[in-house]
Amino acid sequence: MDLFEYQARDIFEKHGVPVLGGVVATTPEEARAGAEQLLGGQPGVVVVKAQVKVGGRGKAGGVKLARSADDAAEKATEILGMDIKGHTVHRVMIAAGAKIATEFYFSLLLDRAERRYLAMCSVEGGMDIEQLAVERPDALAKVAVDPRTGIDQAKADEIVRAAGFDADIAPKVAAVLQTLWTVYRSEDATLVEVNPLVLTEDGEIVALDGKVTLDENASFRHPEHADLEDAAAADPLEARAKEKDLNYVKLDGEVGIIGNGAGLVMSTLDVVAYAGEAHGGVKPANFLDIGGGASAEVMAAGLDIILTDPQVKAVFVNVFGGITACDAVANGIVAALEILGDEASKPLVVRLDGNNVLEGRRILAEAGHPLVTIADTMDGGADKAAELAHAAA
Repeated sequence: MDLFEYQARDIFEKHGVPVLGGVVATTPEEARAGAEQLLGGQPGVVVVKAQVKVGGRGKAGGVKLARSADDAAEKATEILGMDIKGHTVHRVMIAAGAKIATEFYFSLLLDRAERRYLAMCSVEGGMDIEQLAVERPDALAKVAVDPRTGIDQAKADEIVRAAGFDADIAPKVAAVLQTLWTVYRSEDATLVEVNPLVLTEDGEIVALDGKVTLDENASFRHPEHADLEDAAAADPLEARAKEKDLNYVKLDGEVGIIGNGAGLVMSTLDVVAYAGEAHGGVKPANFLDIGGGASAEVMAAGLDIILTDPQVKAVFVNVFGGITACDAVANGIVAALEILGDEASKPLVVRLDGNNVLEGRRILAEAGHPLVTIADTMDGGADKAAELAHAAA
């Protein structure tokens, strides 16, 4: 789960990372009030920053300086409603201004290929860090981090040396890096990025902008993370599926997919996409893994989600019976269609294989539901589902 900048800032502050004051606003009036709060009636500068989960806000005009509360309201008016790389700005953060001497960069992420954490750090931070990484990769230090020890004092010192920090500020930077590791570990993050991490004219190290991605698989350890979800931006079908504990991902296609086991579902997506090339280019509409339990309730919940997607024209149910035998799956499908009633209005192609497959197919055949077509093979089922979806498009 990607966080907004203001959420990352709050998490940083909770763990002791040095940050500046910030107030979230959804209207120009709230922006004015936030600026007044930060300025305290004194002359100064605040920064009005678009809150979107995408990079490049500054270059897109989503970050503006304001020199008064009224100016902050004007800048908020300009930014709210902007489209930044396909993301509409619904809120801004009014951030306290800083007298910046130097900008740095730091990130800590999960390196899946090497099965470890990776710290990246540079004494050249700012908006062009991506360009720096491409044109001068030597300017971006990359240091492996052992998950067992994390960023302790020795590792923090190694990172600042590799990045080339001056000796007079290296201890301060190292201390902040250790605190950012605490954020990463304590919040079960997969990414913590600060750009820029700045040295102020007063000699302080401050995190001016932050990105944090949390591991949703660890949400059971962090019930408080539920408050960080952006319900307004979530796909409504994915939100409903999550409420029902379904592993569902919305895609841009016409063939709904239900399977048991992530590997089988991924294979089904590939087979349907290939079959669709011969049927008008139809594609999979979703990923939905119902796991090992294909009960009537689970199947009904899955079908309910898929059938309410207006893009779906046909559904392919592809199940390999193992611990949950095919007859149980077939009974689940029949019961699910009874539960849904008239809401089940799109053709279903069902392919069963594995434990008790013949009994499962017999149950479906005897039920004789007009929407159900039984397929003997995965390829045949994918082709039939693609054909039906194309015909209904």
